Amino acid sequence: MGGRYEHKLAELGISLPDAVAPAANYVPARRVGNMVYVSGQVPREGGQDKFTGKLGAGISIEEGQAAARLCAVNILAQLRHALNGDLDRVVGVVRLGGFVNADPAFEDHPKVINGASDLMVAVFGEAGRHARAAVGCSSLPRNVAVEVDAIFEVA
Repeated sequence: MGGRYEHKLAELGISLPDAVAPAANYVPARRVGNMVYVSGQVPREGGQDKFTGKLGAGISIEEGQAAARLCAVNILAQLRHALNGDLDRVVGVVRLGGFVNADPAFEDHPKVINGASDLMVAVFGEAGRHARAAVGCSSLPRNVAVEVDAIFEVA
C-alpha cells in the first residue's frame, strides 16, 4: 500500500494525518494545471495546536524547527488529499513560504524554516529542493510559532 514517497515517509517514521478542513473561507489546496498550491499550514497535531509562542521569547530555534517540520507534515497531508492519495504524482517541490512568529530582535528565521525544507528533501530527494521565503511576523493565528505554505509541480 502506498508508493515510493509513502514508503519514504514510513522509513522516516511519519504517518500523515487526515487533511484538516479549512477554518475560514478558503480551500486547503488548489490545483492549477500541473501546479498544486497548498494553503498555509500550522503546527497542529491530534486536533491541537503545538508550539505556541514567539521565537526568541520562549520558543527555541529547535522547537521552531520542530514546528516547521510539523507544518510540512500537514502540507503533505493536504497535498496527498489534493492528489487523491497519490503522492507519487509529485514532480517536485517548487517553493515554500515560511512565516515565523518572532520577537522583534529574533534574526534566525531561515534556521527555523529549515525544519520544513529538510523534511521536503528527506521525502522527495533532489525533487524536494525548492525556492523559499522565511519571514518574521509579529503574530500568527492562535499564537502558533510557525506557518508554512507550499507550491508543488505534479504530473
